[in-house]
Amino acid sequence: MPPALRALVVDDHPLFRYGLAAALAAASDLEVVGEASGGTMAVEMAAALHPDVVVMDLNMPDLGGVEATRRIVAHDPAVRVLVLTMFDDDDSVFAAMRAGALGYLLKAARPQQIVRAVRAVAEGEAIFSPGIAVRLLAYFGTTAKSKVEAFPELTAREREVLRLMADGRGNAAIARVLVLSPKTVRNHVSNILRKLHVADRAQAVSRAKEAGLGDESGHIGTTGP
Repeated sequence: MPPALRALVVDDHPLFRYGLAAALAAASDLEVVGEASGGTMAVEMAAALHPDVVVMDLNMPDLGGVEATRRIVAHDPAVRVLVLTMFDDDDSVFAAMRAGALGYLLKAARPQQIVRAVRAVAEGEAIFSPGIAVRLLAYFGTTAKSKVEAFPELTAREREVLRLMADGRGNAAIARVLVLSPKTVRNHVSNILRKLHVADRAQAVSRAKEAGLGDESGHIGTTGP
């Protein structure tokens, strides 16, 4: 008999988390190895427990589920993440997918649907709630739509600044291009670092390059004006 799939449940609502953990544990082939009440705890527990699947909420007070997913998958790509949330908007769905989530279900799903999704995600299948799956098919089947915008947590102006940072522009050059004051550019850069949860400019540029932002000519990393 194959070993039980190991699941980590992440949700900041105790009653929902308890009920979900109980529903998963009731399946003979699933084992709940831990419960986390927030994103930071989820990242730490995933690193310590090495679950097969993390069932992840998105809206949490300390560290959101999208960023927690990104950190978990970056640390151990073998861990599969199934998002289970109340949010069905396109920004949330695409942000979770970019972070590395393999499945996306709404909390209205029945317990048996969640159990099946955990099994499927553990096998490497992409699983979505029916309504979300229809929208994804419509999106990718429509050539007129533009590419999904990276970093939905940033404002349009902050994405412009990040794109110029990824082009190798310094603050002075960014200020000239966007016709902003140097102080305003510095504020935008600070907001970008905070929202992306990165320590410095170099890490922000690295994240931007991973998302396909920046000049294709390869002069990233220069810091001249």
